[in-house]
This record gives sequence, structure tokens and C-alpha cells, in this order.
Amino acid sequence: MLRALHINDFVIVDHTEVEFGPGFTVFSGETGAGKSILIDALALALGERADASVLREGATRAEISAVFDVPDTLTGWLADHELDSDSLVLRRLIDSQGRSRSFINGMPATLTQLRELGEQLVDIHGQHAHQSLLKADSQRDLLDGHGDHSALRRGIADAWKAWRDVARRLETVERDAESLQQERERLQWQADELDRLALGADEWEELQAEHTRLAHAQSLIDGASQTIAALEEDDDAAHTRLAAASQRIAQLANHDSALTPVSEALESARIALQEAVSDLNSYLARLEVDPQRLSIVEARLQAVFETARKFRLTPDELPERHQTLLAQLDTLKESEDVQALRARAEAARAAYDALAKELSTARHKAAASLSRQVTQAMQTLAMSGGKFEAVVQPGEPGVAGADLVEFRVAGHAGTTPRALAKVASGGELARISLALSVIASRAARVPTLIFDEVDTGVGGAVAEVVGRLLRELGNFHQVLCVTHLPQVAACGNVHYEVEKRQSGSSTVSGVHLLNRTGRIDEIARMLGGIEITATTRKHAREMLGNN
Repeated sequence: MLRALHINDFVIVDHTEVEFGPGFTVFSGETGAGKSILIDALALALGERADASVLREGATRAEISAVFDVPDTLTGWLADHELDSDSLVLRRLIDSQGRSRSFINGMPATLTQLRELGEQLVDIHGQHAHQSLLKADSQRDLLDGHGDHSALRRGIADAWKAWRDVARRLETVERDAESLQQERERLQWQADELDRLALGADEWEELQAEHTRLAHAQSLIDGASQTIAALEEDDDAAHTRLAAASQRIAQLANHDSALTPVSEALESARIALQEAVSDLNSYLARLEVDPQRLSIVEARLQAVFETARKFRLTPDELPERHQTLLAQLDTLKESEDVQALRARAEAARAAYDALAKELSTARHKAAASLSRQVTQAMQTLAMSGGKFEAVVQPGEPGVAGADLVEFRVAGHAGTTPRALAKVASGGELARISLALSVIASRAARVPTLIFDEVDTGVGGAVAEVVGRLLRELGNFHQVLCVTHLPQVAACGNVHYEVEKRQSGSSTVSGVHLLNRTGRIDEIARMLGGIEITATTRKHAREMLGNN
């Protein structure tokens, strides 16, 4: 429940504080006094967008704070956002540049968070609600509000998005099927070419090395053989001479130890030379002139060169390109599987249809209830014999379901109900809108309901009925109503007057609580204009009764 509203430098309000209690509270005042400004200020505290135009002239900052009791439904939300749940204060600041800052219990907050809270705290019925009632979407939304279909609406919106996403993807895939097939064929041809080549990761370097060796095999054999002969086989072979030198120095080292390192070095050289000769012999044993193998290697090199030229790559880049092509093909096959997409689209449509059917069934039930209650209310709103029908018909699937909702009305007994927009006069439309607002609010879960001049277009005995309806609603909710009708104001449990006054060169608006005498004077003014007479006071006193 709204406990208090604090407003500073907002439009024509310099400073005002209003405290609220349960039941039915009315706000009245002369035209232009700023009655609806209170509702506009509260809407800002609940997350409505604003700009610098809301600042009072000459002010540098507007500030609005709204204090609420914490309903049980919000304790979890506050805990999730690490906010104190003992009280709830929503605060909004707007500076002269139009910049806005928001706070929840003193902690910085976003407009989205304010709106999330506001949707669970307050429901505002604006003074132009009867105009929006002519729109099909508004009629559907009002019916869903009456039937408490919010969970179903969220579910079907999600199902609609899921279905449309996969359906659009399927449409794109099917439309581009030919070009996708051409792309697959192009990639597959390239992949097949590289499959046939089957070039290993290091094969190119190995082929080059083998080709060089085979192409120079005779030279390698001759050179290795000559080297072995020079080192070991000739009469004057290096190994023979080195062995003799090593032996001679070893003998001399027996006489002078200074030659020992030289002797050891020569012996090491002799052993190394002997190992080199052994390695050369092993090399020669493996090496042979093999023209056939050379031809095979040259043919393989030629195939690699030709393939690389086709792909405009260097030979060593071919293996990586092969893997890239295979990956692209896998991705293309996976993402563009038309049959799989069709199956997903059918499943998503089936899920949507099931929810749409459930919502449609709920709407038919809610339509019967709403039709009965509004028809009953019309009998007391100067539309005796009138009839209201909420009609639910099959429509095109959409984000809000697959139903068309149309409100129909017959203003008099014996006439056939027709579309509201075609048959209702301005006064009838205002009364039906008010009846719908009150009836829809009976099932509302939010604790505070606000009616901002929704009684426009009614008067006399009908206005008294409206007042009683709102007072009755105040038994179950906190109801705040901005009104210009004395009959409605007289039904309030609490009455505030909004007045405009001069402050220096500026016009400011203020709010004050009326006692019984003040209420009599205000209702008398509403009955008879600026001049209050004994007659209007008497009438006002009678209207108030024991209120």
C-alpha cells in the first residue's frame, strides 16, 4: 500500500507531502489546479520516462519519493537484489539537463527495476482509458487482465518467438537452398581434390629431401667411396698416418707428461675418424641409384605442385587448407539440414498451438464472466436493458495468441450487440470503460489502484453509482481517485483538495487534507461553482451523510 508521496519542484508543485491510508481516497480541485500532477509524479517514481520539462520553472532539480508497505509478493524480489525488505522507498531525481537518477531504499537502481516494482505495487487507470478501449489490442489485454492470464501470455510470447525464430531460419534456408547446394558442391570438389592428393603434414619437406638425395645418388656414392678410400684404404690413408702419429706421441709422452694431452687428442681423433669411416660404410650400404623411385618421387612432386597451383597456395599450405575445407563442410551440413529445421519448426509450432489453445479456452471462460459482470453494472449506469458481450473468435497466430477479441454492446433492450466502436456514444463509452476498469480491478493483485478522472462523461445518479462502486472497491484495495464529480468525492473515506495559489511571481500547487467542514465546502463548490451558498452546503452535507 502507498503510504506517502513527497514531491519537490515538479511542474507547478514546489513542495508537498501527502500521507495515505487504506480505503477510498479522493482528490478534487479546480480545473488547472494540478490534480493529475500527483499521479504523474507517482508514475515517475514507478519508472516512467521523464525530461527536463517536468521541473518547476526556475528549479534545478525535481525530486519525487514514494513510500510503500512491502507486500509479501515483493520480499523475495528485494532479497534477490540485496535490498532491505522492512520498508520500500522509491526515489527519483531529474535535473535541468533531463538526466535522471533512481533509488530503491537509498541504493542506486535502474528504471527497469522501478518498473518491475511498480507493476506489482500500483495499477493506474488514466483519464483517456475509454479512448484506448476502442482498440482491439486494448480489449484483448483487458480481457486477459480480468482472467489473470499473465502467466499464459508470457508463455505464449516465448513460444511465439521460438517458433518464429526457427521458421524464419527455415525460410531462409529453403530460399537459399540452390546457392547453398552450389557452395557445398564447390567446397566438396576442393575437399575431394585434396582427399585424392592425401598430402601429409610433413610430406612436402620429406619429398624434397628424398628427391635431392635420389637425383644426386651417383655423386653421393662416388664421393662417399672416395672419402673412405682416402681415410682408410689407400696406402697413404689418413687413418694409417694418424695411427702412426698417435703411437709415436704416446711413446714420447712416457718421457714427458706434457705430451699426454696431445697423445689423448690424437687418440680421440683416430677413434672419431674410425667411427666416421664406419658411418660412411653404413651410408653406402643403404644408398643406391634408384631411377624408378626417383620417377615416383618426381611424379608425386609434380602432383603436389599442380594442386597447389589450382588452389593458388604454396605446397606446404595444402594440408591446412584441407582441414579447413572439411570443417566448413561439416558446419554447412549441420546448420543447413533442412529436414532437421523442418522438424524443429513443426515441434515449435505444436508447442505454440498447445499454449494458444489453452489461452483461448481461458479467454472464453473469462469472456463469459466479464460479459455477465459488465452487463450487470450497465443496469445501474443509466443503460438499463443494455447488454455487453466479450466475443472471442479464431484469429491469426501472434505473440498474444491466436484469438480475436471484440467487445460488443447493445445500449437498449431488444437490440443486437454490435462492435463497441460502432454503436457506443461518448457517454456510453465512458460508462462502459469505467465499469470495465472497476470489474477488472476487483481481481487485481496489486494493492493500490488509481483512477485518474475516469468518471469523465458521467453525471447525476450515474455518478453516485460510480462513487459507490469505487468505495466498494476500496474494501479490498487501496483506491485513489482524481475526480471532478461531487457525487464521487462524497463517497470517499478520505478527501484531499488540490489548490493553486500565487507565490511571488509564480503559480504553485498544493495539497491539503480536508476535515468534514472542508469537505462540505469543497463538495458545495463542485456542485455550484465558485460561489458557495447555503443551499449548496446543505446539499453537500446531505451527500456526505455519515462519511
